[in-house]
Amino acid sequence: MAEPLLRELNRLRGLILDPDVLVKAVASGRQKGEQPTWRRAELRYVDLKSGRHLQITTYDATQAHTANHAEGDASRDAVDALLDEPFGNWHVDTTTETHQLRVTKKLEAVVHTTERAAPVEADRGHDRDKSRLLPEDDPVFVALGISDKDGRLKPSRQAKYRQVEEFLRLLDASITDALDKGHLRRPTAEDPLRIVDLGCGNAYLTFAAERYLSQKLPVRLTGVDVKDQSREHNSAVARDLGVDAEFVVGTIGGVELDPAPEVVLALHACDTATDEALARAVAWGAQLVLAAPCCHHDIAAQLRKAPTPAPYAMLTRHGILRERLADTLTDGLRASLMRQQGYRVDVVQFVESQHTPRNTMLRAVRTGSPVKGGSVRKEYDELVGTWGLHPKLAELLG
Repeated sequence: MAEPLLRELNRLRGLILDPDVLVKAVASGRQKGEQPTWRRAELRYVDLKSGRHLQITTYDATQAHTANHAEGDASRDAVDALLDEPFGNWHVDTTTETHQLRVTKKLEAVVHTTERAAPVEADRGHDRDKSRLLPEDDPVFVALGISDKDGRLKPSRQAKYRQVEEFLRLLDASITDALDKGHLRRPTAEDPLRIVDLGCGNAYLTFAAERYLSQKLPVRLTGVDVKDQSREHNSAVARDLGVDAEFVVGTIGGVELDPAPEVVLALHACDTATDEALARAVAWGAQLVLAAPCCHHDIAAQLRKAPTPAPYAMLTRHGILRERLADTLTDGLRASLMRQQGYRVDVVQFVESQHTPRNTMLRAVRTGSPVKGGSVRKEYDELVGTWGLHPKLAELLG
């Protein structure tokens, strides 16, 4: 039953500002026709040396921003600023209840409140640099060998954990945005969202994505790898975890899936394997594509063989600069080709460079029909013509 929005938000405000009651609050989504400043906001109280503070972590497309606000005017002002944002959903956990508020198209509130089976205590610790989408002791990380049997992150696997965590943040933001804007259908239990991980290897991404997304949406994950050993290993892990995921043997360019996936993932497919993943996604008509390229040997080899056009010789004279230029040209051309196929494309950083040098992500959302000409095609033709390049993705797309 719909209730007045301002009244219900004010009720939640009282719970959020009570440090003895609040466990955690999360704001997400957006109201019809509006866009909040942040993709997501998380609120919890922490005990610092200077006293108890309200810790607010806000997320944009790629990063988290954490700020601590002292009890009193500072925390009230911070909460009021977030309540003024056009978020579409609020989830408030207290020590005794869970409250879920959804904003309708008529800007009314639909609220569901459930009582906890038993009261809980809030964690007031502040030794976390940011809240984790999946904790270190999650069974997925233990099964994959990222954490030990006691659920502690292995020192040698910290970079992998961070990589998976940041990929999940981008995946979550991308799916949420595509759903909100109508570029991706809303899945049901009978027809879950179909997601494929191309070149899944040991399926770190596949299992983590299934674990996290299944808490929010009905999803069906499929992992594809050329090695039969990977299929057997990953299928065994899925059985042990009780995860409903499928693993198949096949090449990225040749695998056939019916029905076709709606979300395509490709994490660090080497060189032109990324091009094969993008081309496969286009052929399937995938609505969302997330690809993190690995090496860029194809264009780099073309730059070494072809004469450099004037006045850019200084950019290819030194090997390290030529390699970096090849990286930039490759992903820029890939983005342009995907735009020509009717996708809106962003090239973003998905994890800091100290964790991995391969930290570029191409995010493509299908928004329209293929572009036959115009400025997008013209600037692409001029670039490949000037440098004498023959991108693999262009060949695969015909």
